[in-house]
Amino acid sequence: MDLITSKDNAKVKYIASLHDGKNARREGVVLIEGKRSCEDAIGGGVVPSMVIADEAHREWAESVSSSNEGCECILLNEACFKKISQTVHPQGMALVAKRPVSTGDITLRGDGKDIFMCLEDIQDPGNLGTMIRIADAFDFTGILITKNTVDPFNDKVVRSSMGSIWRVNVLSFEDSDEMIKALHDKGVKIIAAELNGDDLSKAKIDLPAAYFIGNEGAGLKKCTIDQCDIKVKIRMQGKAESLNAASAASIIGYILQEIR
Repeated sequence: MDLITSKDNAKVKYIASLHDGKNARREGVVLIEGKRSCEDAIGGGVVPSMVIADEAHREWAESVSSSNEGCECILLNEACFKKISQTVHPQGMALVAKRPVSTGDITLRGDGKDIFMCLEDIQDPGNLGTMIRIADAFDFTGILITKNTVDPFNDKVVRSSMGSIWRVNVLSFEDSDEMIKALHDKGVKIIAAELNGDDLSKAKIDLPAAYFIGNEGAGLKKCTIDQCDIKVKIRMQGKAESLNAASAASIIGYILQEIR
């Protein structure tokens, strides 16, 4: 394995380009960076196509590549690793792997206790990462996202999910209409979180169920709300007008998993 020392090297340029979500999606891959994120990914069953390291982590890179058939091992000097990194202080470890996000049919678990979190145009990476972590903690069947939701493999999303991104099934849909049709076809009741809904603590909810959380600024679209079977709100006695999207997702998710 030769040491790459030029920032103009084609492989360096290619890896650096994957921080652009459009490029990564077009290539069908995700760039994972940092010790914790790489370890979480490998522990979650991710099979890397490339393992990238600085000189200090040569042994780690060789070990990972030798354990994964067809995995390319790339060694970079400090300057080159900084070029492919999005962090101020790179940890010298990165992976490139196939993107796990999938599209297609919703699969139910078979026990009638499915719970899905549905996200409409969520934009904040920290919120999405937290929501993925919630779905993992409460053992949801999956997360469904609209095409306009932030890339679930954005570097900030991966870090804030604390490894949950590799354990949660994430399905991408063109829009909420497509998502709702797919859920209704499977007999799943759909819940809208919105300020004019019924009190969540008193709502009659049966599983399988899915609940929608809307965009941080705009909330859920009216056409989405109109198609949902149940509308609920989280009762608040204080003066805040609303909750953070991830906070709302956590509270509703907890209530639903208690129904199990």
